[in-house]
Amino acid sequence: MSKKTVNITIDDLIKKISIYDSNLDDLALIRRAYEYALKKHFGQKRISGEDYILHPLNVADILTEISADAECISAALLHDTIEDSDATKEEIEALFGKEIALLVDGVTKINKINFNSDSEASAANQRKILVGLSEDVRVIIIKLADRLHNMRTLHVLSEEKQKKKAKETLEILTPVAHRLGIYKIKSELEDLSLRYLKPDAYFDIVEKLNQKKAERDEVVNKMLNDVSSLLTEHNIPHEIKGRSKSIYSIYNKMSKGKRFDDIYDILALRVFVDTEQECYLALGLIHSKYKPVPKRFKDYIAMPKTNLYQSLHTTVFGIDGNLFEIQIRTYEMDKIAEFGIASHWSYKSGVDASKIAKDGMEEKLQIFRSIIELNEDSSTPEEFVTSVKKDILSDEVIYVYTPKGDVIELPTGSTPVDFAYKVHSEVGDHIVGAIVNDSIVPLDYKLNNGDIIKANTNKASKPNKDWLTFVATSGAKNKIRSYFNRLEKDDNIEKGMTLLEKALKKQEIPYSEFFTNKNVDLILSELKEKDLDSLYIDISLGKYTPISVIRIITNRDKTKKELSSKIKETTNYTKKRSSENDILVEGMSEIKASISDCCKPVPGDNIIGYITRGFGITIHRTSCHNIVDTEERLIAVKWNKNITKKYATDILIYTNANDNLLDIITKASTSNIIIDSISTINKSNYKVYSMVVLVENKEKLEKFMNDLKNLNFVNMVERAMN
Repeated sequence: MSKKTVNITIDDLIKKISIYDSNLDDLALIRRAYEYALKKHFGQKRISGEDYILHPLNVADILTEISADAECISAALLHDTIEDSDATKEEIEALFGKEIALLVDGVTKINKINFNSDSEASAANQRKILVGLSEDVRVIIIKLADRLHNMRTLHVLSEEKQKKKAKETLEILTPVAHRLGIYKIKSELEDLSLRYLKPDAYFDIVEKLNQKKAERDEVVNKMLNDVSSLLTEHNIPHEIKGRSKSIYSIYNKMSKGKRFDDIYDILALRVFVDTEQECYLALGLIHSKYKPVPKRFKDYIAMPKTNLYQSLHTTVFGIDGNLFEIQIRTYEMDKIAEFGIASHWSYKSGVDASKIAKDGMEEKLQIFRSIIELNEDSSTPEEFVTSVKKDILSDEVIYVYTPKGDVIELPTGSTPVDFAYKVHSEVGDHIVGAIVNDSIVPLDYKLNNGDIIKANTNKASKPNKDWLTFVATSGAKNKIRSYFNRLEKDDNIEKGMTLLEKALKKQEIPYSEFFTNKNVDLILSELKEKDLDSLYIDISLGKYTPISVIRIITNRDKTKKELSSKIKETTNYTKKRSSENDILVEGMSEIKASISDCCKPVPGDNIIGYITRGFGITIHRTSCHNIVDTEERLIAVKWNKNITKKYATDILIYTNANDNLLDIITKASTSNIIIDSISTINKSNYKVYSMVVLVENKEKLEKFMNDLKNLNFVNMVERAMN
């Protein structure tokens, strides 16, 4: 079971800190921060009935376990003062300095955000949280300590709130703690989250562990003594500890089908030595006496994890045939393994501790720079969150090398194109081939752990849309899409400009006379466009017709009477009350209008009416290519706000070669989307599903399309146009 609130005093806290930081100025700063917090929280109580000041004291106490610096401890003591009292950032800055004020303000901002991820709005909040991490990594470390103490006292909340907090912690905060390498906090947060999310499973494992504790301890102690004797015999100074497996990690293995008795790394040892060389010597001696389990050896010393973790892992057949997982590391490696980035705060004689901290933080901030990069490339909050979880926080990763020996971390299933974009956008955009372990491989080759990759580039080469069918990282996908969006933007600007020039020529209006500064300002103001490029894009996409733009200046609008006369001359219409019509036609109370089959608009789409000969008005999306160059037959229309029925529209779903149709149908069902028909278009290395769906409006259609994009086998989803 976990710790609860500790009745710690400021003197107890100072005593703990002075073990690793005896600087009198630092200790005085921490005491002043406590006295200020005590004054601001005076009279305040927690839900448990305890004095509020015990919470910041406990958060600071947790941070002493990872040797946090004086500024971080002070900010932890002050972290709730802005939110829960009349304290201000400016006052804290005046009393304690800019650095501490920024830390307190950072934690305050994060505390105002809901960490839930059940909806689009809350997914957008996740974006704010994760991007906010990039400013100073100590903000999130204080937040992790804050959440740990809150989780230790979660029993005072209602069951519903307990589960909500536990879910938030497990989905958002523990992966961040993992990436920062703070195992000590991460492990306890995971166990506590499981305790409240799935109490039956949690207590079942606790009971199983307790039942076999005496038997397990006896076997572990015997193995520990044997290994220790072996290392002593060969003059390797060392320390060995039995290592307990976290309840959550046992639960994870059992949830994947393993029986409790088959989880062999419950029996585990951790060996500490002085040097890296002794790690390998110890490993060799252990393997010489105890047979290793094939494919269970991992060398994280030669190839460290991105959170700086280093250790040798091996599983051997030990005493009485029991399987033991043994980790071998130096004392320095252990500090990093337990405390991650925070290990850089440890005070060392003759070394500037603040510089060590900053250097260490700089390494970890690269993760959060990657997050910001994903944020800029992603088109929707859900896509961004999925990208972060897959590319940044996922445990399913491989480590590959550049020719210079730099380690690059990628999700499992990555290709040379993913590697190239991870190195730099320019490398990705211009990659033409790849050499892996001295052999030429295709660009869709699946990389393996330990591969050495050289990306061959050519400045004249450009991205290929087919890459979207095999790249694994969201970052690569977003950059490829971004490239083609830029191309499309340039094409649309040119197309819109050409359409407007043609219309001016047709109206016999000189280009130079029309495009005066005064006219341009009037058009942009009237249409709320930021510049001419935006106007040209919207003309090309059909949001505005060239004639409607020209009429802003020339005032040549036809009267409603003329329009009515023209329609009556060219259409046969059936009478129907306007309030019952799906489409309302400008100036007309009774008119027959039908949805076009070529672009199948749905409510929420920008639409335009086309006056046909003898068949009334057909309604098109304004971007429909079938209404280009038909200015004189177009009429303004809009959707009736009282529509309740569903409309058919076409979408194309580009997937990999696996047959995942059932997953698509299931996603439609859970999204309350009706599939009218579906067909498969087979390609050489991927499948495209052509689907007609019935939806109430564009918003629901786009939500469904975004949900499909987030399926790991879907490369692209788009609306079709015939």
